[in-house]
Amino acid sequence: MNKRIFAVCIAASLVIISFGQVTDGEKTLKAVSADTITGWKLGSVFGVNFSQTQLINWAAGGQNSLALNGIFSSFANYRQGKNSWENTLDIGYGLLNQGDDLWVKTNDKLDFSSKYGRKAFSNFYYAALFNFKTQFDVGYKDPKTRADVISNFLAPAYMVGALGLSYQPTTYFSAYLAPATGRLTIVNDTALSVNYGLDAGKKTKTEFGGYARVNFAKNDFKNDWLKNVALATKIDLFANYMDFNGIKDVDVSWETLVALKVNKYISVNFNTHLLWDNGIKFDDGNGSEPKAKIQFKEILGVGFSYKF
Repeated sequence: MNKRIFAVCIAASLVIISFGQVTDGEKTLKAVSADTITGWKLGSVFGVNFSQTQLINWAAGGQNSLALNGIFSSFANYRQGKNSWENTLDIGYGLLNQGDDLWVKTNDKLDFSSKYGRKAFSNFYYAALFNFKTQFDVGYKDPKTRADVISNFLAPAYMVGALGLSYQPTTYFSAYLAPATGRLTIVNDTALSVNYGLDAGKKTKTEFGGYARVNFAKNDFKNDWLKNVALATKIDLFANYMDFNGIKDVDVSWETLVALKVNKYISVNFNTHLLWDNGIKFDDGNGSEPKAKIQFKEILGVGFSYKF
């Protein structure tokens, strides 16, 4: 239990998460260019949310609870002449304890992306992209009893390498299309292979297909009532050429963050993540064939944040 609480602190102070907060850091850096290397824009955002409830002889009833959620977001972007290189690292980890139940995780994410572009014409760049995603900790079908492991570190993990064309008309919007994309799915625990679209007993699966990403991140809205609001959304689409039988075989990952800065240290974040992957099957336990489902996660956090 103590190890998991320590993991929150490590995740919160070592790496990253939220797009909108990243753009907030970038805005500050643009005004303080003397502190950055020539051609580089660097920034990081750190945040911790904490909530606690303690009940003693409380007639109305209820449960004691403790929740911790740590985030850290960082970017390193380079632009010089015709060259453009964008790097982001997003990490988040959260835990919840209620009553006498075991600690369960509420957030678990490691996401690194790097995209290099060479200007082609106008606002278009020839671009190569690399992306790696996984999680830190074990996940359970029933987290309260720690029964039935359904995920773990590198189970699954995804590596994407893509070559294509990037359209970047503004600093806050970009669209990337890559008709030549390779994706490697890693499931380090072979007991989980079938759950993530691999053959039984296999640890890796290679796919070749088309990839698209659209990214919007803006925190300098002109409206007065939006001046402290950052909005960011990113959608990734991937279709495997080797196994494509219609729109249901397009994998979708769509993340959105709305961040409200109350003052220098207090912030409110609302984050959603929608996933669709026809290769990830869910067993309802009623004897029917496992099937793919839309996955959705929502996190609302109020707490401390700091950018540097």
